[in-house]
Amino acid sequence: MLSNLLSNLSSNRITSKFVRTFLATAALSLITASAQTGAPAATTGAGSAPAAAAPPTTIATGTGTKIGTINIEQAVVGTNEGQRDFEALKKKLDPKQNELKAANDELEQLQKQLQTQGDKLNEDARASLVKQIETKKKAFDRQVQDAQEDAQNQQKEIFQRILQKMAPVIVKHAQEAGFAMIVDTSNPWPQSPILWYGENGDITKAVVDLYNTQSGVPAPTAGATPKPATPRATTPKPAAPASTTPK
Repeated sequence: MLSNLLSNLSSNRITSKFVRTFLATAALSLITASAQTGAPAATTGAGSAPAAAAPPTTIATGTGTKIGTINIEQAVVGTNEGQRDFEALKKKLDPKQNELKAANDELEQLQKQLQTQGDKLNEDARASLVKQIETKKKAFDRQVQDAQEDAQNQQKEIFQRILQKMAPVIVKHAQEAGFAMIVDTSNPWPQSPILWYGENGDITKAVVDLYNTQSGVPAPTAGATPKPATPRATTPKPAAPASTTPK
């Protein structure tokens, strides 16, 4: 059913491996650049999406002795700016969600008609109905794929934009707190090499608080805490053709 897709378009959770990989690479590049230059990473021209920097050859480390952790995904989403922008994206995607729901309802109705009336239709009428279902399902699948790609691209733009401004905040806090290295815990083991870590060394909340102070973006109203998501393509299964001989 389409319910999973529509729910994901609304609830905003990151589930795409491609998006996670993109963000991990972007975060590593931006933080390393900030650590090496001591300045924020360069931004692109107004109105254009920032380009992902090339993966660095080495990971920047500090002069301290501690190893800290940060959940980059939670840090970006946890900022006032992130919550504001992902909530705005959710509202922007609502019309597409309604459009997909209407298309899915129509397709399900035709499939139900084939299941209940297929053995009562003559050969031409049944073949016409089957063809109509196949055509609409193909168009629906294309719409779902386009919606996924559009949502992913807009989510990546938000993440990349916030990451560019967050990178120097992370580096500055880590240096001042005496950390020698900060590792990202966005992905659980075994997707990442981090097997275990304690909360005492996690700087996610501290970075979010510092970023919020620097950005000046006010906290969202109560209950507005969206989490970014990449929708999964879940389309209705086509009805099995009636097994009886057409009349």
